[in-house]
Formats: sequence, structure tokens, C-alpha cells
Amino acid sequence: MNAAEKVQAYLDQQQSLDTLRFITCGSVDDGKSTLIGRMLWESQQLFEDQVAALRNESKRYGTQGDNIDYALLVDGLSAEREQGITIDVAYRYFQTDARKFIVADTPGHEQYTRNMVTGASTAHLAVLLIDARKGVLTQTRRHAFLTQLVGIRHLVLAVNKMDLVDFKQEVYDRIVADFAGYAKALSIEAVQAIPLSAIGGDNLRERSKNTPWYHGPTLMGYLETVDVLGQVGELVPEQFAMPIQWVNRPNLDFRGFAGLVASGLASPGMPIEVAGKNTQSTVSKIVQFEGDWAQARAGDSITLTLADEVDVSRGDVLCHPALGLKAADQFCASLVWMDPEQGLPAKNYLIQLHTQQLGCSITKIKHKVNVNTLAHEAAEHLETNDIAEVNIHLDRKAVASPFAENKQLGSFILVDRYSNRTVGAGVIHFALKRNEMIHATQAGVSVEDRAKLHGHKGHTVWFIGPADSNKTELAAKFELMLHHERISTMLITGSKVRSDLSMDLGFKDSDKAEHVRRMVSLAKLLMEAGCVAVAATVTRPDLLEKEGFTLVDCAGYDNSDDMLQNLLTQIRSII
Repeated sequence: MNAAEKVQAYLDQQQSLDTLRFITCGSVDDGKSTLIGRMLWESQQLFEDQVAALRNESKRYGTQGDNIDYALLVDGLSAEREQGITIDVAYRYFQTDARKFIVADTPGHEQYTRNMVTGASTAHLAVLLIDARKGVLTQTRRHAFLTQLVGIRHLVLAVNKMDLVDFKQEVYDRIVADFAGYAKALSIEAVQAIPLSAIGGDNLRERSKNTPWYHGPTLMGYLETVDVLGQVGELVPEQFAMPIQWVNRPNLDFRGFAGLVASGLASPGMPIEVAGKNTQSTVSKIVQFEGDWAQARAGDSITLTLADEVDVSRGDVLCHPALGLKAADQFCASLVWMDPEQGLPAKNYLIQLHTQQLGCSITKIKHKVNVNTLAHEAAEHLETNDIAEVNIHLDRKAVASPFAENKQLGSFILVDRYSNRTVGAGVIHFALKRNEMIHATQAGVSVEDRAKLHGHKGHTVWFIGPADSNKTELAAKFELMLHHERISTMLITGSKVRSDLSMDLGFKDSDKAEHVRRMVSLAKLLMEAGCVAVAATVTRPDLLEKEGFTLVDCAGYDNSDDMLQNLLTQIRSII
């Protein structure tokens, strides 16, 4: 074999290697960044200029004296280097002769738990670091709980900084025993404990002479051989599911449905259905830029064409009929709250569920989890980093799956409607069936019939403003103006509703949110009856982007009469 053939054989061998995605996690300053930096160094895939830059930056930012600070290979933000902590999620890529690796260095500080969840969401395995001097901490348990929550079933318990406790076996054994009970309660399937000194490379690639009492694998040896493919799920046609990202219609002769295959296999001729719509067809082609494919599998981004013209749009899910995916508008889920503002039942959020975005609300906080004891604790609201089991209600039905059966169809994020911040991330346990017991009553009188009787359509005008803005007086005055125009009206004020419909509520933030939700529901009923509802609150209600609502901010008006007259003209044109 000549030199060119050897090079080609090596490239072919490297191309065939599988990829392991893993994260490093644990409490702050447990050595996560140092461990990854040392792994990159040991892989001998750094360029000379990178090594030179690392030596210079170690002198400027390093914490290891005259020695190399391997953490600087990962901590790239200036704030990270100045504070000596990880803030953002840093992804690094390297490979050995046995496997390719994508590693995410996630922050250990409690404030940045949201970033840890981001890194863990796509990982096959987690390396959970523990400082041998400190043992198992609350953040250690929180990260272990989160890895289990996002579906990671293989965990390396890396007891780091063993050099600082003189590589004592009793220290290592005590930490492993302490964590073992917690792991058992979490039902973590595989935990491999390894004593390490990341700064010195002990038990990283080569077995350390400092731990003659340890007979298990080295960290790199374990990562190169661990089998995580069983976590992906069966690659069979009957498990095929693909949320639609985009309907590709470049011309009249082509209509394809693009997306990322979430599970299973697809091939031309395979039966297909639009989940939740009872519409079936057959896969005609699997289209790619370089040509049609004979088969596509989980993780492939493809475009499917179907044999029949079917109604499919973004957010729909194509699946094999045998998979039996259903649509639901309520489900039970585990939720990690990430926002500084409290998570409140009855408040409306946006939910990003695979490729579609819908309105939703938390209808019930069943309990939150104490990450130290795993005890279930009662909660009326959610604080930053709380992990809770909740019921969530969607504003319309959507196709989803339990997370244990399909990670892509069973995971979601919650988004604040006004700030667009991601406030929570969660996984679905099961759909709630209660809504199937409730059936809409077909009214004999339609909304259009009521509009003809009143001479106008129903609508809601909602006044908001601080306590000194006279919003209630303005709302009452505007209702009188509508009445003089022979328009059917009803005034809804906070005090009126609190004396009856909301008399069971107090003045906590969660109670205020529920109070306004009830006022919105009352306004909807009045609109359906053909009335113009006029409401006034301090709190801005959700769902006002829906057709039939007009929001009036009372703050800053010098001439209320002109404002009300202009508003009357506007409402007359709408109804």
C-alpha cells in the first residue's frame, strides 16, 4: 500500500467513526473547563499558534502560576476569564482513533442553570464533576436531576481534584457512596465513577500511578467504548415521525414537506399520515440537493413528496400510521423554570413545541421537587431554577408525544409573550384526557344571528393604567357613550368581579393573574352574546392580540374627551 492509499484508508476510517455528544456539568469551580481543556491537549489536535496563545493567556489570566491553565481553551468570554467561571455553553470538537466527540462545557453557577439545560438537551452522556474537597453539593444534585430529566441515561461521576486530597481512597469511596443513593432514587441506569485530577491528567487517558487502588477504566477509555446507541430508539419505518418545518413550493410542479426526521426510517412507497388529521398518503420521493434518497433516518434533514395532495402546513407532523400519534390540548409535564420573574398559573405564555408555536397557560402546579431530598413540595408559583410537575393547557390541539417515547416531539420551551424571553423548558409525560369528557354544545342561535338582533357585532374594549389614571371612570364614561349610540354594552370592573366571580381569590401575583383570566373569559362570553364589553384593570391582560379585543392605555392622555371620541369612531367602524 503506497502513501496515497494509506492516507485515503485513514480518511475512510475516520469518516466511519460514530460521534458521541457529551456534557460536563456539576457545581461551580469543580474543574469542568480544565477537564475539557486537558482532553483537547491530550488529543494532540491543537495547532502551534493555539498552544502559543494558550501559554501567553495562561500568564495573563491563568490560575495555575507558571503552568498552563487548560480551562482557557474553553472559557472564551472575557467575563469568564476575569471571574474564573463558565457562563456560556462552550462546544468543542475533537476525535481519537476510536470515536469523534462533541463536548459541551456547561456552567456550574446556579444563575446559569438555563445554559446547562441547553447543553444537556442534545447530549448522549454526562460527565458530572465533583470537587473531592467539597463532596456532593446541591448544584451537583440539581445537575444530576436535570440530566435525568432530559433523557441522559449514562453518567460519569468524575471525582476531580484528587491531587488536593492526596489521592485518598476513603475520600473517593465516601463521595461515590453518597451519590449512589441519589442516583438510585433517580433511576439513572449507568453510573461510572472515576477518580481524576484534570490538571495533572490522572486517569484521563493513562491509568494513574497515584491511584493504585482504582481498577476501573480511564475517562477517555470509557468515552471511547460506552454504547449509547440504544438511547436513540428503534430505526424502523413504524417509528417514523417528522415535524414539518417548511412547505417547499418553488413552482407549480413541486410541493415538498421539509423537516428533521425525529425518529424511525422513511423510504419511498411507505404509508404516511398527517398526525391528528386522519389524512393518509404514501411517500413518493425523499428529495435532497444531490438527488433522491432511497432511505432517510432519524437525524436527517429531508424533503418528502407525497403521492396525494394533502393539507399539510408548518407544525403538522408526518408519521407512519402504526405510530398512532394523537393531538391533545392538555398534558402533564416536568418544567424547569428559568426566569427571574415568577411562573404563575393562569398567566398566558407561548410554547414552542417542535416546529410550532402556540399560546398556553400553566393550569396547575402539582408539586415542585426538592433536588436534595427528591421530596415533592407544594407550590403556588415557580421561582428561578425550580423544577416542578405541572399541567399545561394549549389554546388549540397539537401533536406531541411523551418524552420517554420521542425526545423531539416530547420537549418544549415556554416563552414570555411580551419580552420574548425563554422562561422555562420542559418534557411531556402524558396527554390529559379530561377534555374528551367535555363536548361543545351546538347553539341554536349563531353569533351572526345575535349580531343581526343587536345591529352590531360583539367586541371588547379594555382600559389599562396605573391606579391614578382614572381608567375605571373612563371605562364607565365610554360605556355610556356606547349606550347613547344604541349599542348593547356591559361594564366589567375588577371590584365588580371580585365581589362574586373572584371572591375566592386574594391579592398574590398568582391570584391577580387568575382574576384577570376570569375577566377575559367573561368578556369572551359577552362578545359571543353580541355585547360590547368594556373592562378596566391595572394589569395588562393576555390574549388581547386575539380578534375582538381593543386595548386602551389610559396613561398620558391630556384630553380624555378627545381620546374617547376617537375611540368611539374606531369601535363603530369595527362592529
